Amino acid sequence: MFIRQMTYLVTLAREEHFGRAANACNVTQPTLSSGIKALERELDMRLVVRASRFMGLTPEGERVVAWAGKILNDYESLKQDVEGCRGSLKGTLRLGVIPAAMPAVAELTAPFTLKHPQVTIDVQSATSAEIQRALDKFELDAGVTYLENEPLQHVRKAALYRERYLFVTSRKPGSAGKSVITWREAVRSNLCLLNESMQNRRVLNNLARSLGLELEPTVTTNSFLAVCSHVCSGRWSSIIPHSFAYIFAGCEDIALIDLIEPVHTQTIGIVATNRDPLPPLARAFMATGSRLNLELAFSSVTLETA
Repeated sequence: MFIRQMTYLVTLAREEHFGRAANACNVTQPTLSSGIKALERELDMRLVVRASRFMGLTPEGERVVAWAGKILNDYESLKQDVEGCRGSLKGTLRLGVIPAAMPAVAELTAPFTLKHPQVTIDVQSATSAEIQRALDKFELDAGVTYLENEPLQHVRKAALYRERYLFVTSRKPGSAGKSVITWREAVRSNLCLLNESMQNRRVLNNLARSLGLELEPTVTTNSFLAVCSHVCSGRWSSIIPHSFAYIFAGCEDIALIDLIEPVHTQTIGIVATNRDPLPPLARAFMATGSRLNLELAFSSVTLETA
């Protein structure tokens, strides 16, 4: 009962609405309200500011929610660990992935699901800051993000591969083509790039400024799908992680060109909350990543000259 009551409180804090919280918990609103009141009696403190609608948590309620999130996460980890002792893991792995690493995610989830067939995976696209917040609030089990640039705090890390950068553009009819392009040449193009809320763009900004250059895209977005759309229109070029060569592979009208002077790389890896013991699903996912050679997988993509 105590676990259920804490679930009600954490869900209410997330939904900020009694009706939505009750629906999320698959109970009636009176059941949710009475459960939270029972928790208040148990702890001998008021947790929710009560009115005709949700008005927020008391300061004590905020602290209890933070502890309850950890307790609920530990409870789920306990159940998963016990299931593991019986021979197989069960549950849902909640995984946050930065957009720049999305082309790599299936290289991780495929071997993971083969080894743990009773585990489902919920992949969420998220910025590195969102992954940090979700790990801190126990809303994610693991993340895939940059490890060196703006590193996350209080996490365990496992490197996966070094991200490098490609210039992607329309192939020019009758052109001799080139296999490399300098950053100075690329910056002068009509660019569509991620906006500055995305860490990938901030990496590119820092690199350009270190060369005395400034990125001035005519279109910005928070979606690599939108980047791909603009490049495929033939009017824009872009600078993308080399893993996105998989997305453009086979597109006859698109050229992928290595960026040089300099050849810059950033480490992408798995992160999980730095706790001991590590929750079973996060531990199993990091173990899967440690057995893979994604550098080799991504090096097999052939680039096309412009």
